[in-house]
Amino acid sequence: MKSALLGWLVITAALMSNAAAQERKPVQDARPLLIAAIEAPDGQSRGLLVGEIADAITRQFKGTSPIYIDVATERRYAQAGCSRLKVRFWQDGVQLPGVASPRRQTIDFGINYCLDGLPPKSLS
Repeated sequence: MKSALLGWLVITAALMSNAAAQERKPVQDARPLLIAAIEAPDGQSRGLLVGEIADAITRQFKGTSPIYIDVATERRYAQAGCSRLKVRFWQDGVQLPGVASPRRQTIDFGINYCLDGLPPKSLS
């Protein structure tokens, strides 16, 4: 019974992980997701980093999952099409030098960004 339950849990987790990956837009860099978050009514967008850079990072750090990108709007500025965005890159199974076991590695940063690719003229 325990092995059947464990098997079911593993399959369910894999399907949920696969479904989450399918909801994400594949991108070569984060810019399309920044624009999508600014344009989204809920201020959010999600994607998967793909391509040579993603492949190189995954190989270098032996990641066991795709590189996920989550973008959330923290503030919309008075200048149309400009926002303060929180950007998170994350990957599971990353093996960092000097760290005993693989883990989820997350990098967060904030950026002031406008639909034209430039920073806002004012932060009000």
